[in-house]
Amino acid sequence: MPFFGNTRSLERKLDEFHDTLTEGSLVFREAITAYLDDAEDVFARKLADIDKLESRADRLSAEVEAALYSQSLIPEHRGDVLGLLEHGDEIIDRAQTCLQRFDVERPSIPECWRPHYRRLAEASYQAADAAICASRRFFREPSAVSDFLVKVQHHESEADEIGLDLRRGIFSDQALDLAHRQHLRYFAETVDRVADVAEDVADRLAIYVIKRQM
Repeated sequence: MPFFGNTRSLERKLDEFHDTLTEGSLVFREAITAYLDDAEDVFARKLADIDKLESRADRLSAEVEAALYSQSLIPEHRGDVLGLLEHGDEIIDRAQTCLQRFDVERPSIPECWRPHYRRLAEASYQAADAAICASRRFFREPSAVSDFLVKVQHHESEADEIGLDLRRGIFSDQALDLAHRQHLRYFAETVDRVADVAEDVADRLAIYVIKRQM
């Protein structure tokens, strides 16, 4: 890993951190799918899985931070790396929060709108996955990061478009009362927020790549 030279233990922790984020984004997508399929047992398992993954990501992030300071590694880039870890961790935090809200509030999603929520969850997942891939490449091959940043922007824009169409459709649905419309809109925004966080990671990465090239 060029960023850290021969610090193998730190390389392993960063790989494990990104593996955890990747697994968390997959669990997020699978959990939303399970909820929309009324597969309550599967949803409950996925919720437990993401709780464990979020705790693991926090632990690994803290361990990398401790290693950076204790071993006096890359002091000129330390702030950037810590900021990247923090924002990467926010992806799984946001995914966990989204699933917890589904678990607590149990929104009643009409069958006609479920395909739209599936598409929104897929676009948010794709944006998150591309952001995680970009973060992983930053430490190994910074020149390859831009390809993934383009994907993040594409899928985040897709999520925004799907979310807007979904909210517009919900509020034009005369079969729903106002409270139900507002509840469904809130959960569309909650799913979409995962893609927004992925975009935040991409924006930071774009700046970090430029700084490394200077």
